[in-house]
Amino acid sequence: MKTDVQVAVIGGGIVGASVLYWLAKMGWTDSVLLERRELTSGSTWHAAGNTTYFGPYPKMTALFAGSIRTYLQAEAESGQSVGFHQTGSLRLAATERELALFHAYAPRYAQLGIPFHIRSPEAVAELHPFLDTTAIYGAAHTPTDGHVDPTGATNALAQAARQHGALIERHCPVKALVREAGKWVLDTPKGKVTAGHVVVATSFWAREMLEPLGLRLPLYPTQHHEIITQALPQIAALDRELPAMRDSWVSCNVRQERDGLLIGIYEKAPEFWALDGIPPDFKEELLPPNMDPLMPHLERLMTRMPLFAQAGIKVVNNGPMCLTPDGLPLIGPVPDREGLWLAAGFNVGIGTGGGSAEILARWMTTGQPPQGLSAIHADRFGKGMDRAAALAAIRDVYARGYELPDAI
Repeated sequence: MKTDVQVAVIGGGIVGASVLYWLAKMGWTDSVLLERRELTSGSTWHAAGNTTYFGPYPKMTALFAGSIRTYLQAEAESGQSVGFHQTGSLRLAATERELALFHAYAPRYAQLGIPFHIRSPEAVAELHPFLDTTAIYGAAHTPTDGHVDPTGATNALAQAARQHGALIERHCPVKALVREAGKWVLDTPKGKVTAGHVVVATSFWAREMLEPLGLRLPLYPTQHHEIITQALPQIAALDRELPAMRDSWVSCNVRQERDGLLIGIYEKAPEFWALDGIPPDFKEELLPPNMDPLMPHLERLMTRMPLFAQAGIKVVNNGPMCLTPDGLPLIGPVPDREGLWLAAGFNVGIGTGGGSAEILARWMTTGQPPQGLSAIHADRFGKGMDRAAALAAIRDVYARGYELPDAI
């Protein structure tokens, strides 16, 4: 194992692999990724893989667009399929306010050259024949997005990064991180690694990893449920794949998974996980499901999509998902810690990981922060937040699900 590098990236999920890829592509090839187990072992392996151009903050659309571009670019360079399904997606307007916001967002997409259409309820019904559109005002339609295979995308990024000269060390957990003689020293079972820069991309491990440095990241994992249904003959009979659907009224996302449905639910009273410490032996695991809090959402989904009422449940996944108090990731340098960078706090890691990594890599290699993206800067919470306040804010962000804020 190489023991002296320009950059050490800690964490081998979609975000860490994307950071390594972009750094190498931009010329910082003296880089190594250190992963405690296998690539995708954190939360990437059980992610739904949804990608979309639609974001609640129009100024952050570049993160979404950049992610899709990153994965397809890595696929082309590596030959490893990312399993991209270009289904398009519909963001339903459950209220007149949401429809007005969709119209307000439209110029941003036009500037970026991203196909973005506002559809009438009748047009929505043609695009997605299983939606009851009688109670909606329309939808925002982004026809060129869809979903990827998270494992395939991560492996494509890893292979492409290696082709550019970067290194990856699996089964190499970082036990300690200290600053010595102007560099960072990472203690691993395979020996010490010295690095000029360190990127912490360890999702819900990041808070505990950096606490010994006196940092208090307001970053905590919630439990997040996804439901996969059994095959439905009505879907099997289609000659095309359904567009993904996101709905603030149900507070869920739904996409086709083979001949069934995959549903992600944002509960009104989310439960946290491992607040007092992540179990040291936690690996590729899921948590026991709790269906009771999901029932009001599932009942609404039966109204919005009557076909769901006919579906048998095949799998209920409950996995930890990392959030910050405002729901946005922590990206950029850590103040007063020269050479230490964050790429953590992603609750939509697949959707924004690739684009965020490109922005971070450019920031690192040029020294210039991105313009207009202070909302994601790693230093925006100052020296930290009181734990109770952070948890209350995260609970509120999660519970609001797909509710849209005013444009920023």
